[in-house]
Amino acid sequence: MCSTGYSNDMDSPCSCGIGPVSRFDALCVDDWEAMIDVNIKGVLDGIAAALPVLRHQGTGHFINVDSTAGLKIVPSQGVYAATKNAVRTITEALRQEAGDRLRVTGISPGFVRTDFAESMADATTKAAIQKRMGEIAISPDAIGRAIAFAIEQPADVDVGEIVIRPTAQDWCCVAREIRPKSRPFL
Repeated sequence: MCSTGYSNDMDSPCSCGIGPVSRFDALCVDDWEAMIDVNIKGVLDGIAAALPVLRHQGTGHFINVDSTAGLKIVPSQGVYAATKNAVRTITEALRQEAGDRLRVTGISPGFVRTDFAESMADATTKAAIQKRMGEIAISPDAIGRAIAFAIEQPADVDVGEIVIRPTAQDWCCVAREIRPKSRPFL
């Protein structure tokens, strides 16, 4: 059902997501569905709620958070990366449809000190992510500064995408740590 109603003023709605990653052969279907519900449907629901308000105001700025996991696909992050690539696609389509009064920015964070790994059921994946996060993760403040940078630009400047990650980030190192010793047939 589509809605055209609006209520409160707003400036910059922001979306993020969840990431209980695991290998496909772990068959964590409930986690896959949760990521799709939050990471994709949540973004769409946010757009549906905010777009009428921003259109009515005649101005505003969407901030959608995808991930560097969507830029470099690695084992155990297939569904997560797919949802974040969907967010990137949604963000770009929204930017193209937004017109000259609404701005749309995609933020692609890398390893950030968060509780990201807490939702992971697979102990090996969780341990590898937590270990690497402890070694190289950047402060959440860095992501906040990137978002502030995009928002603070003049109304005629649209920052399309910001990729922000630790200088030491190398996803292939994490992928090597979480690869099982023997690969089962899929």
